[in-house]
Amino acid sequence: MKALILSEPGDLKLTTVADPTPATGEVLLQVRMVGLCGTDLSSYRGKNPLVSYPRIMGHEISATVAEVHDANSTLRPGMDVTLSPYFNCGKCPACLRNRPNACQHNQTLGVQRDGALTDWLTVPAAKVYPAKLSLRELTLVEPLTIGFHATARGRITADDTVAIFGCGGVGLGAIAASAFRGANVIAMDMDDAKLAIAQTAGARHLINTAKVDLHTTLLDLTNGRGPDVIIEAIGLPTTFRAAVDEVASTGRVVYIGYAKEPVAYETRLFVQKELDILGSRNALPEDFRQVITMLEAGHFPVDAAISAIVPPTDAPKFLAEWSANPAAFTKILVNIN
Repeated sequence: MKALILSEPGDLKLTTVADPTPATGEVLLQVRMVGLCGTDLSSYRGKNPLVSYPRIMGHEISATVAEVHDANSTLRPGMDVTLSPYFNCGKCPACLRNRPNACQHNQTLGVQRDGALTDWLTVPAAKVYPAKLSLRELTLVEPLTIGFHATARGRITADDTVAIFGCGGVGLGAIAASAFRGANVIAMDMDDAKLAIAQTAGARHLINTAKVDLHTTLLDLTNGRGPDVIIEAIGLPTTFRAAVDEVASTGRVVYIGYAKEPVAYETRLFVQKELDILGSRNALPEDFRQVITMLEAGHFPVDAAISAIVPPTDAPKFLAEWSANPAAFTKILVNIN
């Protein structure tokens, strides 16, 4: 079968690999479409410390069930599905607390183990989610779950005003999830095009942080209180600090992004405001189910969130273009079959 293999940073090539053989408890999937995200871009650029080479990338997946090797599964050949790409150890403190998304020894498809930029894939049946969605929508499920998990971590309700730093793929998920919970959503970015998409995803207010004073604008939008919750989905020291500075007293700060360098804080605000500061990693099964429910209800701008759909032969060229100009794309889908 064909596969796109990242041999080393910047070297992505279409080649031939052996067909997979499903084991008991697994399903054989015909991969239909794979989304590329910031993690894939970091791997391509050699800036992902978790990836090893050579690696088949890809963990945002739509597929069709070809074979089922699990007698207890309700999956059937011909079903269109998506899947959770995370593999946990079951023994670490996170797993024992029923939070396998934060497993100390987590392995993600396309990062620590080979992913889905290939014709066929075998995975445990328990990780597969059928849904009445298009192939494009199924491919968007996993990236949207990251934002949905962050809103769950932030305990967001309809009574909250939520501000989200970043309107890329992960930020859009947090915006859509917060709006789906009924919150008053403020989207923050430096790109007007991304802010426009954020509005269609559920943001009631838009702040271009390159054009207005963030502090004054947030106070104006929240009657002088500050947002109840701030979600950071960029990964910059400035936005890490701004989340603590701008959130309301006794508010919640949720970090999804990884800062690429150490962050210096005025830590007295942690105590004086009595803040809840929370990390958010990957997603849980309930996050997948909620995203599917949202997409089945038509509450997400699918077309606007996709920058390009390309064949496998063009994927190397588009990744190179994305690497040269990261702001040019929000989501690239590779049409496998």
